[in-house]
Amino acid sequence: MADQQSIIALNIGSQRISMGVFAPTKKGLILKKYAATSILADPATEAARIPQVQLAIKELAQGLKVDKQKTAYALSGQSVFVRFVKLPPLETENMGELVRFEAQQNVPFPIDEVVWDWEKLETDGIENEVVLVAIKADSLNDLNSVVADTGLGTRLVDSAPTALYNAFRYNYPGLEECVLLLDIGAKTSNLIYADGKKFFTRSVSIGGANLTSAIAKEYNVAFAEAENSKLTSGLVTLGGGHAGQLDEATAALGTVVRNALTRLTAEIQRTNTLFRSQQGGNAPQKVLLAGGTANLPYLREFLEEKLNLPVETFNPLQRISVGKGVDVDAIGREAHQLGELVGLALRASDNATINIDLVPEAVQAQRDITRRKPALITASALFIAGLGAWAGFKIKSVSDGEAHLAKLDQEAQTIQQSATKIKKLLKDEEKSVGLINAYAAAENGRLSFIKTWNDVSSAFVSENVWLTDFEYRTKYQVTGDAKSDPVMDESFATTTPGNSPLMKEETWVDSVIIRGLHLNKQTEVLDILEKFKGSEIFKFVDAKGKPIPDNQLARIKATPEQETNDYAAPFEMLIPLKTPFQHK
Repeated sequence: MADQQSIIALNIGSQRISMGVFAPTKKGLILKKYAATSILADPATEAARIPQVQLAIKELAQGLKVDKQKTAYALSGQSVFVRFVKLPPLETENMGELVRFEAQQNVPFPIDEVVWDWEKLETDGIENEVVLVAIKADSLNDLNSVVADTGLGTRLVDSAPTALYNAFRYNYPGLEECVLLLDIGAKTSNLIYADGKKFFTRSVSIGGANLTSAIAKEYNVAFAEAENSKLTSGLVTLGGGHAGQLDEATAALGTVVRNALTRLTAEIQRTNTLFRSQQGGNAPQKVLLAGGTANLPYLREFLEEKLNLPVETFNPLQRISVGKGVDVDAIGREAHQLGELVGLALRASDNATINIDLVPEAVQAQRDITRRKPALITASALFIAGLGAWAGFKIKSVSDGEAHLAKLDQEAQTIQQSATKIKKLLKDEEKSVGLINAYAAAENGRLSFIKTWNDVSSAFVSENVWLTDFEYRTKYQVTGDAKSDPVMDESFATTTPGNSPLMKEETWVDSVIIRGLHLNKQTEVLDILEKFKGSEIFKFVDAKGKPIPDNQLARIKATPEQETNDYAAPFEMLIPLKTPFQHK
């Protein structure tokens, strides 16, 4: 078992799970143990990902002999909302309520449905600026349950972007020029800007899995086979006749990877502009490359060519000592992937620049109990002491006569009556909690439409695709073509006003139809369908757990109807819900 002073850091990535054991000392942190493992980030096997993550964490904890310890873990950039908010100059003690108001305006979910935290940033001006970090409470509680089921406890929860920023600030203390820390993971790339005192971050849904998907599509092979090709033969072809120096197969594969990376460089240029225009930052003068995809041959040279900036490999261990129990050669090869672990260790040892802690409900309940424990112990001690004194006094009072004993018996009866009242109050409280939970469940059902609509509306951002119709459906089934029945009575428009448009019988809503138009942009409609595959609302597997083909989920006409002279072509998506709900 690790000693109580050790810091257990856990990074849960889309494809790579890593764990480190750090020891805080007066001279800084020491990395005592380290291990990592990988799972396949295949979008088609998303349903099986949670058990794989749980098994990986459990094996790492047992291998490092830290099972049943509390860990600090990081949430991926794609799972959290990060917002930067400017505030008027106020005293620090008056800032909390204003930050909560801003959080309600900036977080795209009801504030009671998220877990959030904030940190005041250093600024050069008179305005205050804070960074808000939020995650949906259900998502955080689900992930925390996965960690808890491995036997580990939770010490704190940070986000990957803020952990990486803390690791950068600690290891590059004298660097004042604007730097872009580019962390390319499996499904997400975190763009982290450090410009003097300024801090800014943005996550884009482009990573190593996109490269693998491009290879799989180009060569018509399975995702696992494409991943193996990327790891064994993958590289990025460069300009200036570089492809001509390679064999034909390698050059072709490198060209596919290069084309897939073009989207990432475009997002970087867009974010550079956003940072300068909205945050008042300077243009980056250097790029530090991190993440698993950073190992891709010629990636650094490709980024230098596209961004016209020097690119170096990020080293989060510059000021971290390495213990004897760590393989130095392995750490040297993987150091650029340890940024989140170092940032978590700094956060847990109170050496971080940004202090974020997203507390799951179960952890908050434990903290409340721990906070109240001294008072409970004191009360128990007083109670026991009181009982002892009462017993001694009773023994002594026997000699004082039967009258005094009767008085004590009467006091005991009074205490017993109070205890009975307390028991009744506890039963009433239990009933009230049950009623509250029932109301909460009903409210969650009422919000099902809002949650679904939020997921749908956030995906329609293209100027070439419009949403025209959104309809709940029931009795979804896949038999050749996917089918479903309407939830609403199609004749409701002609019924007497005031009547409900819903079917009279109770109905379980299990799918939605989304209809719209596109300007000859079938690929952008398919991009929207791909975005839905990352949703927590929709599911893309049938009852047997097999992926539902895209052609059964979406029907897209390539061009407008010629005979009607329509301006745009129609499309329709029929997608099942992960959690059906009842319409009454």
